[in-house]
Amino acid sequence: MKALFGAVRLVVAAATTMAIAVLVLISIPFDRDGTLYHKLSRTWSRSILFICGIRVRVHGLTKLDRSRNYVYVSNHASMFDIPAIVASIPDQIRIVYKRELERIPIFGWVLKWGGYIGIDRGRTSEAMKSLDEAASKIRNGASVLLYAEGTRTLDGRLQPFKRGAFNLAVKAAVPVVPLTINGSFRILRKHSVSLHPGEVEIVFDTPIPIEGRSGKDVERKLMEQVHAAIARNYVEQ
Repeated sequence: MKALFGAVRLVVAAATTMAIAVLVLISIPFDRDGTLYHKLSRTWSRSILFICGIRVRVHGLTKLDRSRNYVYVSNHASMFDIPAIVASIPDQIRIVYKRELERIPIFGWVLKWGGYIGIDRGRTSEAMKSLDEAASKIRNGASVLLYAEGTRTLDGRLQPFKRGAFNLAVKAAVPVVPLTINGSFRILRKHSVSLHPGEVEIVFDTPIPIEGRSGKDVERKLMEQVHAAIARNYVEQ
């Protein structure tokens, strides 16, 4: 019975996603600064969490300066990481996503034509152009979210980080916020359709300043700092 109820929740969540995605597509031509896009994204996030029986506990918001923009770097364990984070981060964010997601009808179109940033991971030159675009958006006042592992964990353990997020942070010269997600792996694992309602914990760590720093050595050191901060707060699932 639990499995059936979980399947029903996922179907309703999928229908809600498509409905809000259509609203987003309609609004895009009239939404010059992305404010409405973000509001609809937050509405979608809160709706999905409610439908699927997911509660979110947030720690560390007082460490953030609401007047600043940041590069948020997170671990990645579940499809529910995105709604949990979008519903919890106080400022507007632009998510960096893998461009393959654009192939999904309606949902992928929203990603492509909305305010988020696609990365073609198979083509280095294209990926670097996307990071330059993200850096430009950050310098113009937007915050960006990246998943440093590149993909969702398969075993609930924290994976090695890729350097792209830290290259972006150094280019943009804004502080990096290590963001840890706990609990989402148990709710819905990669390649699974078995939903287990429960609680997600989000932990914001102290922002790491970047100004005046550049070069590959700085990127590597920053990557080590962020990995250590996330690992300190991470609960293996």
